[in-house]
Amino acid sequence: MTDSPGTAVPEGVVFVPLGGTGEIGMNLNLYGCQGRWLMVDLGITFGNETTPGIDVLMPDPAFIEDRLDALDGIVITHAHEDHIGAVTYLWPWLRKPIYASPFAAAFLRVKLEEEGMLGEVPVHEVPLGSRFQVGAFDVEFIGTTHSIPEPNALAIRTPAGTILHTADWKFDPDPLIGGAADYDALRRLGDEGVLAMIGDSTNIFNPGHSGSEADVRKALIEVIGRNTTGQVAVACFASNVARLESIAVAARENGRHAVLVGRSLLRMNETARRCGYLADIPPFLSEDDAADLPRDKVLYLCTGSQGEPRAALPRIAGGSHRSVSLSEGDTVIFSSRVIPGNERAIFAMQNRLVESGVEIITARDAPVHVSGHPAREEVEEMYRLVRPTVAVPVHGEALHLREHGRIAKACGVEHVVLIHDGDILRLDSVPPRVVDQAPTGLLALDGDRLVPMSSQMLRDRRRMMNNGAATVTLVLNGKGGLVAAPLVSARGLLDPEEDAEDLESLVRQIRSAVDGLDRRALDDDTQVMDRARRTVGRFFRTSQNRRPVTDIHVVRVG
Repeated sequence: MTDSPGTAVPEGVVFVPLGGTGEIGMNLNLYGCQGRWLMVDLGITFGNETTPGIDVLMPDPAFIEDRLDALDGIVITHAHEDHIGAVTYLWPWLRKPIYASPFAAAFLRVKLEEEGMLGEVPVHEVPLGSRFQVGAFDVEFIGTTHSIPEPNALAIRTPAGTILHTADWKFDPDPLIGGAADYDALRRLGDEGVLAMIGDSTNIFNPGHSGSEADVRKALIEVIGRNTTGQVAVACFASNVARLESIAVAARENGRHAVLVGRSLLRMNETARRCGYLADIPPFLSEDDAADLPRDKVLYLCTGSQGEPRAALPRIAGGSHRSVSLSEGDTVIFSSRVIPGNERAIFAMQNRLVESGVEIITARDAPVHVSGHPAREEVEEMYRLVRPTVAVPVHGEALHLREHGRIAKACGVEHVVLIHDGDILRLDSVPPRVVDQAPTGLLALDGDRLVPMSSQMLRDRRRMMNNGAATVTLVLNGKGGLVAAPLVSARGLLDPEEDAEDLESLVRQIRSAVDGLDRRALDDDTQVMDRARRTVGRFFRTSQNRRPVTDIHVVRVG
């Protein structure tokens, strides 16, 4: 964790997002009341081509680490990785009890068991719709709908009033798994009076409603039925248990056997069945079980809808999966959305499939996916139910937050406050205002260790990815003269065979620069290295407009 300056904590009721406000993902929120703290969610996001070697990123909790004695606990709203994924990485520093719904608790226990932490972390399973105490905080689970079982909004009651933290939600009248959102509870909160609503902004630009899982099921049955001779594969998010059930139903309706392909799907299936979901769905077949089935009798449920290189579908598309292959006459249905930042990987995978003769069907072609987040009319309906005094848009980038704020104002909300990660917002002042800043940052999982994204090591790695790396070794004798020509390696910059002339030119320039130093400078390693480094930098700026990471080594002999 990074060092945190001693930010003063104001009195009253405050909201402090450390992740998820100003971006989508990595949710980590803090509520403060009379000197005590409650953490809501502890999530991750995933690396991309701009974070070489880094698969997982999470918010830096340094601010609350300095106040652990006042942190009463961690409440998880639902089991998506951007809300729960950082628990196994950060809990050893936080060491506070965790409160979650039965499904989220079961999913978390699986993750903890995989990390050898199961007996160490206190996970309290909270019944749906319950009102419970977390230290000084009075919390109530309010059932909503989302693309995973048992999503919850939180009603946090404080001496200054009730705060509704919506988390991820939508209004799906027929979610297939679990009940519809608890409209009565939301209306009751509105009647009691809500001080502030901290609300999801993800789909605020989408007009109308987000759509229902029931409609997706109908579409999947119809679309899968179009292919009567070949194999069918469906890619979806593993956490969407209702979608897994719909795909299994669609397979059955079309005389196919459903096969799970991908570790996260196997894990989610096991967790869902343990919690009583998928009870009417026969056991899924394994890849080995499906090997002898006719092509028109199999349906593969695959991980990898976002083009993740180690997931099932990208490996199938690349021809490297051990037991599943797709070819001419087969169909792949993407029952998922394109998450921003993943476009290149997804389109590359889809192109490989098309080149193999596979038909691709996405939500552009048929209604095979709906979002788990509210569209504009659902947000407006939520404001009519809850009627908060203060609206604080979260879970979105700056454009989303501003548009959400505009809609909240149009719905009659008296105070709309736009904030970003690190703002300490006092909710019980009139008007509510940002009173201080908490330190924020990102932690990257680099192998088995957590390092700040701002570290010199990761900055160098990103720079090397874009600009290459040059290494120069200078061997000097006792008089400061070069014993031999400088030894130069320029990985990612010069090919030793194709660019031999340029490499020789660089060696000559370095030799000339070092030879041009006076005797006093030649006796000083720092001056020798600085002269060589500046020469290398000038060479690549002039020839390639690049600024490589440059290391100079000086060896003295004799």
